[in-house]
This record gives sequence, C-alpha cells and structure tokens, in this order.
Amino acid sequence: MNPSSDDYAYLAANWTAVRARIDEACRAAGRDPSEVSILPVSKTFGPEAMRAAMALGLTRFGENKVQEIRSKAAALAGEDIAWVVIGHLQTNKAKDVARLASEVQSLDRIELAEALHKRLQIEGRAIDVLIEVKTSPEDSKQGLPPEELMAMLDALRAFDTLRVKGLMTMAVQSEDDARVRACFGQLRQLRDEAQRQGHDLPRLSMGMSGDFPLAIAEGATEVRIGTAIFGRRV
Repeated sequence: MNPSSDDYAYLAANWTAVRARIDEACRAAGRDPSEVSILPVSKTFGPEAMRAAMALGLTRFGENKVQEIRSKAAALAGEDIAWVVIGHLQTNKAKDVARLASEVQSLDRIELAEALHKRLQIEGRAIDVLIEVKTSPEDSKQGLPPEELMAMLDALRAFDTLRVKGLMTMAVQSEDDARVRACFGQLRQLRDEAQRQGHDLPRLSMGMSGDFPLAIAEGATEVRIGTAIFGRRV
C-alpha cells in the first residue's frame, strides 16, 4: 500500500523541533536565528512525504540524485517546488539539472560548470550555485581541493548562467567535535579570504542532522537537514 500524507503527520513536530534546536544553537553561538535557514533534504522520500512537507509551507528541497528529482518533479507537476542538487553531479546530468533545478550546491570542477552553462543557455535560464569544497580527509567525500578555490572562483566569472552565491562542505564523520568543527572553520576561512579578494559569497551551506550546532558555531548560513525532519531512511 502506498503511503498517504497522513502517514507523515509527524513531520510537523519534527520541523518545529529542528527549528527550535537551530534557534538554540544560534543563541549559544551569539548569532541571530534569522541568519540560519534550513534546506530540507527529501532524498529517498516519495511524493506523499513531500506533499505533507509542503503543507507545512516548505517549498525548497535538497536531493542527492538527479534521477530522483526527475521522478518527483513528474509526480508533483504543477507544484511550486525549488529543487536543490546537493549530491555529486556528473556532467551527463547537466541537461536535466538545467531544466529542473533552481540551484546546485555541489559544483566542484570547471568541466561541470561548462556543461551546466551550455545547457542553461539552451534553456534560457540561470541558477544559483555553491562551490563544494573538500574539507574532510575521507575518500568518500567529494569537493574541490581548497587550494584550487580562488582559481575556480575567477574562472566562474565567465559563466553568466551560474550565479555563485557561496560555498558548501561536508565535515569529517567523527565523534571528535574538534575535528568536525575544523572542517566548518576551514570553509569559513576560505570564504573570508575569497571575499577579501573581491568575491561576494554570502552563503555557507554546512552542517547536517548530526553536526549542525558545530556548523552554526562556525558561521553556517544554511544547514541541510534530512533525517531530523523526515526520519530514518529505509
């Protein structure tokens, strides 16, 4: 039996609890809670879960896989949804991204920028992008090497379909808060240096369900929350 929106009634309580935890983390860091937004990550959850989330006023959703965006966009045709790509992106997915996504947070190489730019020109669109920087030593983590960021930012000035708004990262998976926080701190420092060199990068997307208080303490402007809102993925 397919799930109905009623099966996701728990989302309202989860959303309220997450917002309260983020507000608390902001106050602990001496920050205004209005400075930190939430990107709900809906990967692996189907259209009914998203309808229930939309009933709470959510219209912007993060997804790892382009094929999942394509499937959900078809099922939710006519709805006002902003799809945000947060997973590693292959250049052969640029066509679907240019047609469906409002934002890419995982831009990590110039070849991908070129592919997106070409398809966006055909679509007559422009989208927001964040550069994903690899701040974790783990092989499983993706991202641009930190030492290549400035050259990438300079090169992206040539692509008027890509509005560069900031940086994104995933921290090391560790029980050691200092190691996790160091990843977020490095991204903030890279952003600050880039801004000193004339790049306007207001957004820092960092922190997920398990580590967002540390990200907020280091200056996150957006946290990507999946499990704490939608529940455990099957």
